[in-house]
Amino acid sequence: MMKSLLAGSVILFAAGASAAAAFAQDDAKAGKVLYDKARCAACHASRFGGDGSLIYTRPEHKVKSAVALLKQVRFCAAQVGAQWFPDEEEHVAAYLNQQYYKFK
Repeated sequence: MMKSLLAGSVILFAAGASAAAAFAQDDAKAGKVLYDKARCAACHASRFGGDGSLIYTRPEHKVKSAVALLKQVRFCAAQVGAQWFPDEEEHVAAYLNQQYYKFK
């Protein structure tokens, strides 16, 4: 039990380090192109109204860290069948971070 808990902690730490580092080296412009092509805003608008950006700015938003942002982008990409490669998911996360979240 303790061994699996420790292993899980190491995985989360490594994911956090790579997500934060990815934002610094990823291409937010490429992320916007991917985001637009997948029609992410249209999906968000259908659920939250307006232009869809409320999902990022609402007070109760779920994403509270760079790790959570990358995880959410991966979840959404899978839900809509975007078929992005991991680096493309990171580009989208970089775009969203630049536009809305501002995680360091």
